[in-house]
Amino acid sequence: MIVKIAKEAGFCFGVKRAMKMAWDELEVNSDEIYALGPLIHNKQAVSKYEEKGLVTVEKVENVPQNKKIVIRSHGVTEKVYKDVKERDLHIIDTTCPFVKKIHKIVKREHDKGREIIVIGDRKHPEVIGINGWCENTATIIKTLEDLKNTSFDKSKKYCVVAQTTINLDLYREIKNQLSNELNHVIFNNTICSATKVRQESAKELSQEVDCMIVIGGTHSSNTQKLVQICSEFVNTFAIETKEDLDVNLLKTYNTVGITAGASTPDWIIEDVVNFAKKI
Repeated sequence: MIVKIAKEAGFCFGVKRAMKMAWDELEVNSDEIYALGPLIHNKQAVSKYEEKGLVTVEKVENVPQNKKIVIRSHGVTEKVYKDVKERDLHIIDTTCPFVKKIHKIVKREHDKGREIIVIGDRKHPEVIGINGWCENTATIIKTLEDLKNTSFDKSKKYCVVAQTTINLDLYREIKNQLSNELNHVIFNNTICSATKVRQESAKELSQEVDCMIVIGGTHSSNTQKLVQICSEFVNTFAIETKEDLDVNLLKTYNTVGITAGASTPDWIIEDVVNFAKKI
C-alpha cells in the first residue's frame, strides 16, 4: 500500500499557539487553571491537558474567584469578557488572532449601524463568539438553502464576515448571490489562510489516491469540511484515531491519502500514518 500525506495537515497557527500558551501556564502553576469549554476539538489532546491539571468548565460562574481562566482559540462573546472581569478572574486569552480580527470588524461595523451577516455554523463556538460582538443580532448563513430562506431589507447596509474554517467555494457562492441581492454590502473574506491551504491540499491529494483518511475530532468544523471536500472525489473515512480504521476495508485500496484537521496533534497523525504503512 502506498500512503500519501497532504502537504498541509494538522495543527494550524492559532491552535498551536493556544496549546502552547495553555501548556506553559500549566507548567509554572501548581494551582488549578480553568478552560472555558474544551481547549480544542480533540478529546485526546484535551485529556492530556486535563491530566496536567486543566479543568474544563462550561460557564464563567463555574470558576472560583481570582483563579485563571483560559479563553480558547475559538474566541468568546464581548459579554464573557465582562463576566470574567466582574469575577476578578485572570485571563489567559488564546483567541486566534484571525478570530480576534473578525470580532473587531463586527463590533466596528455594528457600531456604525450596519447589519452583520456571518457565513458559518450558528452552533459553532467561533460563530457564537462572533455574534456576541454585535449584540447577538447577526444573520447567520450556513448553506445556500439558508440563504434562499432568508429575507433582507435592501434599504439597509450590511457587513459580511465568514467563520475562519468554512469552505472557500461555499463562501464565494454565497458572496456572489448576496452581491446580486443587496445594494449596500461590504465583504470580508475572513477564512483563515491556513484553512484555505489545508482545503486545497486535501482536494489536490484526494484526486491522486484511491481513498482518503481524514483525522480529526467529530466536533471539529474544519475537519468536517475536509471530509466533505475529499468525499467529492474519492471514498473518504473520517476518524479520530487509528483505532477507528477498518483494516480489512483499507486493504482493498492500493493508494491511501491522509490529511488532518487543525486540532489534530502530530502524534495522532503519526500513529495513523505508521499504522497504514504496515498494512
